[in-house]
Amino acid sequence: MSELALLAEKADAADELAPVRSRFVLDDVVYLDGNSLGALPAVVPDRVADVVRRQWGELRIRSWEESGWWTAPERIGDRIAPLVGAAPGQIVVGDSTSVNVFKALVAAVRMAGEGRDEILVDASTFPTDGYIAESAARLTGRTLRAVTPAEVPSALSGRTAAVLLNHVDYRTGRLHDLPALTAAVHAAGALAVWDLCHSAGALPVGLDEHGVDLAVGCTYKYLNGGPGSPAYLYVRRELQPRFDSPLPGWNSHADPFGMSPSYAPAPGALRGRVGTPDILSMLALEAALEVWDGVSVSAVRAKSLALTDFFLKCVAARTEPGRVEPVTPERHEERGSQIALRCADAGEVMKRLIARGVVGDFRHPDVLRFGFTPLYVSFRDVERAARVLGEVLA
Repeated sequence: MSELALLAEKADAADELAPVRSRFVLDDVVYLDGNSLGALPAVVPDRVADVVRRQWGELRIRSWEESGWWTAPERIGDRIAPLVGAAPGQIVVGDSTSVNVFKALVAAVRMAGEGRDEILVDASTFPTDGYIAESAARLTGRTLRAVTPAEVPSALSGRTAAVLLNHVDYRTGRLHDLPALTAAVHAAGALAVWDLCHSAGALPVGLDEHGVDLAVGCTYKYLNGGPGSPAYLYVRRELQPRFDSPLPGWNSHADPFGMSPSYAPAPGALRGRVGTPDILSMLALEAALEVWDGVSVSAVRAKSLALTDFFLKCVAARTEPGRVEPVTPERHEERGSQIALRCADAGEVMKRLIARGVVGDFRHPDVLRFGFTPLYVSFRDVERAARVLGEVLA
């Protein structure tokens, strides 16, 4: 057995999160793509079967009350809250990330007031966030300016209404300084909107602690909610009375069954709801979140950094110098839970890795991306992935 394999074995033996791996449906594949789609939690299939066969099949309409369907968006929001550092009553689950970005950004602009006519958006953002920001700017009569997160402090001014940022860069895995950037935005009198898609469930976020105004995130990556599982919207408690959603729906009405022709928003985070919730995927997500029982985010973060450190060590040992180039920051305070490697023939290399049982993904034009979900990725997985990568590259 190689020295790296021995190190992996020793690290797995000392891993306090190792027992959590059994809560997932896994096979012999090394799955390093949980930053795109998390693995299936073992409790989900039976729970979904119950929702379909009993709650829908037998109780039918009664399940809105008797099975808790109606309260699912806020109930599941409260389940996500501790994973992103939020107190209960500030997160509602439903709709897609894109829809929630739209709600959050337009609402932020409305709260900022008429005197502020510019929106800043992360220039390196996931494309959809940029598209939504451009549309929000047109609809609210603001101008849009794209800047890198590092440029935000100097770009802020009395014109700035809101700033939309990604906590972790989806390409490189760079972790941006949420506390410092949020403080800078507030010092300029603007509102901070954060996209947590690549950080929630992988590292501490601290929404309440750092005074984040609004945040959104998906649930199918590190939260393992399943393909297309609903996203969530965080509205800081102090802002909830002023939160003016651009998508007022009957589900967010103060009296949803009153069927009034005029809109009156529900109190609190409930005004972030829009239409009828997607119950099947919503309750699959609720079941999936049970894997977090007894798990601390700080332990997840510690293992994430250990896994990514070990992967970089193994890659350096298993590949020829210069064959791949890490683009993820080396410093822990700047690293999310993925490692991106620049490789000239990355697309073909990833196909060959997948054929060999190591699943990551490829990002155009030349990036191999590997996501490390600490709840189920082992150090043996990491050693094997680097060993196979070395063989493929050779």
